[in-house]
Amino acid sequence: MASIVRKLKSKELITFLQKEDYSYLELNEDDLKILRKGRINGRDFLKTTKEEFLSDGMPRGPATRLADFAKGLSKQKLKSFSSCKSLGDVKEVFNKFEYDEADINSILPFKPEISEIDSNDERFKHCIAEIKTKIETYGPASGSNEAERCHFISTILDLAILITRRITKQKIRPRCQFEIIGNERTGRVDYAIKKVKDIGNEELIAITEAKQNDIEMGFGQNVLQLEASYQKNSKKRKAPEDFDNEFDYLYGIVTTATDWYFILFTPEKFYRIEKKYHIEIEKDVLTDDSELCKDVKRVVEVLVSLLKDRVEVDDSSDHKKARIKNYTQKKPESDNI
Repeated sequence: MASIVRKLKSKELITFLQKEDYSYLELNEDDLKILRKGRINGRDFLKTTKEEFLSDGMPRGPATRLADFAKGLSKQKLKSFSSCKSLGDVKEVFNKFEYDEADINSILPFKPEISEIDSNDERFKHCIAEIKTKIETYGPASGSNEAERCHFISTILDLAILITRRITKQKIRPRCQFEIIGNERTGRVDYAIKKVKDIGNEELIAITEAKQNDIEMGFGQNVLQLEASYQKNSKKRKAPEDFDNEFDYLYGIVTTATDWYFILFTPEKFYRIEKKYHIEIEKDVLTDDSELCKDVKRVVEVLVSLLKDRVEVDDSSDHKKARIKNYTQKKPESDNI
C-alpha cells in the first residue's frame, strides 16, 4: 500500500483519504484544507509526523489518527499473488466472495452473448498453423511445463485480440508478465489485456492466469489478480463520489492451454461460465486438424465476446450493473465439452 500512496499527487491523496474504507479517520473539510495548503503529496504524507500535523494547525485528534495511519501504511508489505498456494489460501479467497468452499463447481454462472467468428479467416488459419508448429517444436501440451504452455496460450489470446480490434475498431493492448499493484496484493500476471482510451489513459479489462494443473489454485490467484486490477483501475477516478458510486467489472481467464475457464469479476462477487472448453493439443492434430479448428474456434469466440463486451460497454456504473444482471440471471447451458 505504501508504494501506491507514495505515487499520489496532492489532489489524489485527498481523494484517497476520503474513501469510505478510511472513514474512521473522521477528517473534515478543515483538516483537508490543511493538507491542501501544505501541498502534501503521498510521499510527504508517509513521512509526516503527528508533531508536524499539529504545527500546521491540525487538531490533536485528526493529527494523531493521520500520523498513525501513515506510519501503519509505511510498515505494510503487499502480499504476492503467488502466495495464494494452499487449499486454505484458496478457500479464504472464495470465502471473501461468499462461497463456502474452494470448489469451482460452486461458483455462480454467467452467460455472455457469444459472437461467431469465421474459421476461414486468414488470421485464424495462421493461428492453427502456429499451434501445429509449436506442437512440433515443444511437443504436445499434455507433456509441457507451464512456461511451454504459455506459447500455445499466447497464440490463441493474440488471435482473439486481433479479431476484437477489427470488429470494434478499439485499441486493445496485450501485456505479458505485467506488474499489477493493488491495495493488498501485487505481482506480475501472465497476460494482461488493456483497453487504450487515449494517450496515457489505459484500463485493465482482462487477466489470464496460466497453470500446468491445479485449477482451483488458478482460480484463487486469478481472482486476487482481478481484484488488484479493479483497484488499479479505480485509482484513476478523481472525485470522491466516484469511489462511493463506482461499479465495474473485469474478465479473468484460467487456462492450462488445453482447458479454458472464464471468470466475470465484480467487487462483490465473481462468476464463471459453466460450459467447459477444451482444446486437444496433441500430435494427432498434425495429420488431422479438424477437431483442433473446432476447439480453437469455440474458445476464441468466447474470448472475442468477452473482450468485445468490455471495450464497448458504456462507462456508467448503472449501465454496467444492468449488463452484469443480464449475464448472471440467464439460464446456463448444459455442461458440455
